[in-house]
Amino acid sequence: MRFIVSLIFVLWASCLLAQSSPEFSLPFNEPAAHIKFLASDELGGRMTGEHGNDVAARYIASRFLRYGLKPLAPNYLQPVPFIKRSAPNDVALAIGDKTFSNDETLLLSGEATRVSAPVVYAGFGIVDSATGRDDYKGINAKGKIVVARIGTSEDDSPRELFGAFQRKQEIAKAKGALALVELYRFGFPLSRLKSLVGRTTLALDDGSETQSSFPHLLLNDDDSQIRAFVESEKKLAGKLETDGYKKQKVISNNVVGTIEGTDARLKDEYVLLSAHYDHIGIQPTPNSDDSIYNGARDNAMGTTALLCAARVFGESPPKRSVIFLACTGEEMGLLGSKFYAEHPLVPLNKVVFNLNVDGAGYNDTSVVTVIGLERSTAEQDLIEACKAFGLEAIQDPAPEQNLFDRSDNVSFAKKGVPALTFSPGFRAFDDAINKYYHQAADQADEHFDFRYFHRFVKAFIWAARRIADNPNAPRWKAGDKYETASQRLYGR
Repeated sequence: MRFIVSLIFVLWASCLLAQSSPEFSLPFNEPAAHIKFLASDELGGRMTGEHGNDVAARYIASRFLRYGLKPLAPNYLQPVPFIKRSAPNDVALAIGDKTFSNDETLLLSGEATRVSAPVVYAGFGIVDSATGRDDYKGINAKGKIVVARIGTSEDDSPRELFGAFQRKQEIAKAKGALALVELYRFGFPLSRLKSLVGRTTLALDDGSETQSSFPHLLLNDDDSQIRAFVESEKKLAGKLETDGYKKQKVISNNVVGTIEGTDARLKDEYVLLSAHYDHIGIQPTPNSDDSIYNGARDNAMGTTALLCAARVFGESPPKRSVIFLACTGEEMGLLGSKFYAEHPLVPLNKVVFNLNVDGAGYNDTSVVTVIGLERSTAEQDLIEACKAFGLEAIQDPAPEQNLFDRSDNVSFAKKGVPALTFSPGFRAFDDAINKYYHQAADQADEHFDFRYFHRFVKAFIWAARRIADNPNAPRWKAGDKYETASQRLYGR
């Protein structure tokens, strides 16, 4: 009897030891080699839909094949269809005897257009039958260029100024206008807004792209002189010429593979490991000759962690099955993960947890910042996994940044899957982060801490192993905003 008790104790202690003692090899140069390739100049910043992005996808797929992952799509590639919308090269606008350069305008919508027509001023350009308001009263806008003030009232909050664009465009179209020009007045420079809005964008090709062909633009009027001019002049002629926004269909790929678990009962459940591999490509950089945004920290770090986990688990699978998902289009609005969540290659109700890895960079190499750490029952596994490599797992220190909803984990959280993001250590979103975040300086060079990176990757792998081996599937903690979605997904 004493022998049996001793044997049971030894077996129990061995199980605990297996959970608390990482037993896998990760050579120091392995993650360094991945990140130096993914963040190299030759990949041109891995912009979704461009050649460097495709090369990165093929590289990831080739690693998955080498590590023995089962493809969940042909050649591990899940095609994601996009509509690419390219900004116009030029916009020429004239009102009366005043002409305005491309720098003074921002085209919000419209295809190639040449319009010569009378100009009418319509206040804020609002019609509201509920209140009886009609800024077009006494104005015949048919066949004319309508000029209006931005927003809907004297309130100049961003929500007020920008929230009415579509509504005002629809009103102008209904009135028979040929184009709508809104006079821009806001503390945020139009040139900066143009760099954010008037750039090449991607949207999923799922019918959600509703860009109008109606010409609608902003005209800079910081000092209100243009407004005074159009209010005082009764008869004005206008001219608008632009090559407009151009659209084309583009295919990029999520890269997806899986490893079957070893436990007869748990292998029908999946842990989803994800990281986005795209970045923001090549862009003009003020005061610098370097225009390649290599994206080492964001997110070649995460992609590398995913690849290293794939190699380790390929050699020694955990109890649950694991899906490895390298997402495209994150920088364009979480589009690759959104597409996968809508078109999963394994039913989402079989996915018990998503451990996403992503980040803007690090400013504390003693910690791992887990966005959403406290929100699921996986909290202790994450804490212990980091501790095993001398790192402290901490909660999101910058909730004002809304980081939980700004990475691919949220695509799965919205469906109900407990989904968190494992991020490089930071204690504040400060200058040390912004020095590299979406900057050409974000490279895998002498300023990159490869020793911390090695420990970070090992902690990620061990966290994934602990969660995949834990007999209890993670859940959202009671009261979480995604708990109801989770109950629907899993039928709890």
